[in-house]
Amino acid sequence: MFFVDTLEFEGLGNRSYLAGGPRAAVAVDPPREIDQVIAAAAGRGVRIAYVAETHVHNDYVSGGLELARVSGARYLVPDGASVSFARTAVADGDTVVVDEGLVLRAVATPGHTPHHTSYVLEEDGRPVAAFTGGSLLIGTVGRPDLVEPRLTERLARAQHASAHRLADELDDEVAVLPTHGFGSFCSSAQAEGDASTIGAERKGNDALTQDVDTFVAQLLAGLDDIPAYYAHMGPVNAAGPAPVDLTPPRPADAEEIASRLAAGEWVVDLRSRVAFAEGHVAGSFNFESEGKLATYLAWLIPWGKPVTLLADTAERIADAQRELARVGIDRPAAAASGDPSAWIRDGERLASFRRARFAELAGVRDDVVVLDVRRDSERAGGFIDGSVHIPIHQLPGRVGEVPPGVVWVHCAGGMRAAIAASLLDAAGREVVAVDDGFEAAADAGLVLARPADGDR
Repeated sequence: MFFVDTLEFEGLGNRSYLAGGPRAAVAVDPPREIDQVIAAAAGRGVRIAYVAETHVHNDYVSGGLELARVSGARYLVPDGASVSFARTAVADGDTVVVDEGLVLRAVATPGHTPHHTSYVLEEDGRPVAAFTGGSLLIGTVGRPDLVEPRLTERLARAQHASAHRLADELDDEVAVLPTHGFGSFCSSAQAEGDASTIGAERKGNDALTQDVDTFVAQLLAGLDDIPAYYAHMGPVNAAGPAPVDLTPPRPADAEEIASRLAAGEWVVDLRSRVAFAEGHVAGSFNFESEGKLATYLAWLIPWGKPVTLLADTAERIADAQRELARVGIDRPAAAASGDPSAWIRDGERLASFRRARFAELAGVRDDVVVLDVRRDSERAGGFIDGSVHIPIHQLPGRVGEVPPGVVWVHCAGGMRAAIAASLLDAAGREVVAVDDGFEAAADAGLVLARPADGDR
């Protein structure tokens, strides 16, 4: 009997897999911190014989090279991928024996990248699972615009063909096990559901129900913003990532925190947005550790800028350090945990700002600036009439464009509004963070408009 263990990474919206038999296994698209994969293999009592990459990843730093080195596994990387390290190049149709009666077969599925390769696990010659990476996802496909703008339409058409190839070659009951699609910006749309099969995708995936021209037009029209840090992930993975260092950062006292702020470095408070609003180090930024920490911090921070982490517990610092390493923010410059009163020097006070609901905004709407930090695609569905729009990932460079006055900042649910509020607060603006679901805006009596009404 074969097994497939799923390793979920909710912050980035990705999954990795460990699959095998009684004695040996293959790790597919492993994360940067390989200890989780090693622990999964130890729990199964199996040897990691192979590490397989579906593609050179654009959204996270792979642990594949290090896992292969530590475990002694053969490192399978698509033949068309341009990398600078030794690996076993795999081409369409290549197979490896994972365990007795268990074979892994490479299937060329270009589209997410030109070299993208899926892997079909076969038990006694019968396909049982397809590791589809960024090709066929649950209800959608991987986005085709992360490699080179001139290739986007060609890769979108390749996605359609690759999805059809998988559907044509595999039976309905074969499990579809993608890497992306669970919140990752590598997905062209949010996955619907948590598990799928070829049969289910054949019925409900646009790539398999629409003709190629309709599919491509719809796919390209729906593409969203690309996180800025993606530009760094591909080169890091192609060069061969260094082993990750998860030892604790150096402790920072109040003097060092103040010094790092004065030097223009980023001091990031990982506490909840409620706790941050009530009291925080002036000039620090709030990226909740329970939210999409790695995605949004790596997206907004100037690449390479030193970052100091603040949290209520050392465990939260360690968890954040692990998550940030997945996107190449390897070593925090320093860290501090405990009571925030210890993070400021004698004679200083913690800063704070208000939180509110849309109902409260409705009562003061005519007297304040409303800042919408959602993405363009979200705003297209409706926005508060007269609001200013600066997507959160553009705000660090556009704070000066926010009109004078008290700024009430909102997003779709509150997390990004908290980030934006902290950025504005650090810039000296009077700010109120709207901690509410956007659907409550209309219920509160706020007038909503659409881009067709002349405002975006």
